Amino acid sequence: MGKIPADIKKLDEQINRLKQKEKSHRQAPDESEYAHAAKTGFRVGTELVSGVIVGAALGWLLDLWLNTQPWFLVIFLFFGGVAGFLNVYRFVRAEETREK
Repeated sequence: MGKIPADIKKLDEQINRLKQKEKSHRQAPDESEYAHAAKTGFRVGTELVSGVIVGAALGWLLDLWLNTQPWFLVIFLFFGGVAGFLNVYRFVRAEETREK
């Protein structure tokens, strides 16, 4: 194979410089403790509330469809709460392992 032309070498060097520059700009800045706590609290609250809302909606729809008010609403409200707590538990466990 022949010799690589000088302009190709210059282009390759420029591409490498731009890749390094992009890599340094993509690095996320360190997060403050307050921001991390706020983000974590919002995530936990969202997980709990969304589980309950989805469970209640599914139960209500099943009750309307099967005309069994309020049994499915109560059952799925309970399941939604359990699912919310389970999601929070998984999130907390993942955060503990990430910090180690």
